[in-house]
Amino acid sequence: MKANTPQRFDSVDALRGITVAAMLLVNNPGDWGHVYAPLLHSEWNGCTPTDLVFPFFLFIVGVSIALGIVPRVEAGADLASLRRAVLLRATKIIGLGLLLHLLAFWLLDKPWFRPWGVLQRIGLCFAVAGMLATLTRAKAQWTIIALLLLGYWASLVAGGSLAPWDNLASRLDAALLGPLAYQFDAASGRGHDPEGLLSTLPAIATTLLGVRAGQWLRGGDVKRLLLAAVIAMAAGFAWSYWFPFNKNLWTSSYALWTAGWAMLALVLCHALIDERKWPALGRRFGANAIAAYVGSAAMVYALAGLGWWEPIYRVGFSQWMSPRFGPYLPSLAFALAFVGLWWGVVYWMDRRRWYLKL
Repeated sequence: MKANTPQRFDSVDALRGITVAAMLLVNNPGDWGHVYAPLLHSEWNGCTPTDLVFPFFLFIVGVSIALGIVPRVEAGADLASLRRAVLLRATKIIGLGLLLHLLAFWLLDKPWFRPWGVLQRIGLCFAVAGMLATLTRAKAQWTIIALLLLGYWASLVAGGSLAPWDNLASRLDAALLGPLAYQFDAASGRGHDPEGLLSTLPAIATTLLGVRAGQWLRGGDVKRLLLAAVIAMAAGFAWSYWFPFNKNLWTSSYALWTAGWAMLALVLCHALIDERKWPALGRRFGANAIAAYVGSAAMVYALAGLGWWEPIYRVGFSQWMSPRFGPYLPSLAFALAFVGLWWGVVYWMDRRRWYLKL
């Protein structure tokens, strides 16, 4: 296969699918009051296994850009047409995120509409990284990654505080969004959004690190990918002493640390699935990632809005499991059953070759 021909790696689909399944698992426990610690986000500073999930997905977005867009650039595709396609797809992803939040606003009777969110951040990161992939080469992309991470660090330090509500990113969210932010205190006027504007800058760096990793994967340079994983984790860990891991702020140390783990996961999946031909577990979730994420979120909003979510959990899991096993196991069992249900949906879609493409 020629180097400038788009390639599809089962390992990438599998890793994307495992990441989406993990999203569903951590987002849908039966009882938020009883969740095992590794399945919760850090309250502020720190990095739990759950805090790896979203950066893994953005990293894989970057890998997919390297596998799908960059080969077309190298093959001499019309760049104007390619850039329009990138921006159109990004707009669709952002629009879908806004529609999901509109659905939540309506079904859950929320007092405000939240404009930022997971899909919105994915769309923005895809747009920027995709455009840069058509405009720049490796050296420029590394320079941009460094500028984003160092510039973000300098900005937050110059802002005077990294504390909740008081940091520059949160203050900007409050100024731009007011009560539309994810969290907002009307009395003080302070707010915060974990997918806010300023913290999207280092998230773009995460996506660009995925682009560079995807290029190494395309070229078969797995040793360099493994070395980069070790360097990124070491650099992120060292940086965390001055700029702590923090998913809410997407700190630069957190971006490097999580990208390093994502690179390591990609190396492992490539070795086991592409080279040793192990089954590509998670591939079906990966092939219909958007359908699984959006469909599952819509289901949650509908069940919660109708008042069915709590009774399903209570009768199906908690009522008979809690007396025997305590409250934590039924909450996890419910989350696993939810993932299993959506695995059945994407399996059914895959069997019929139905794929939601934006």
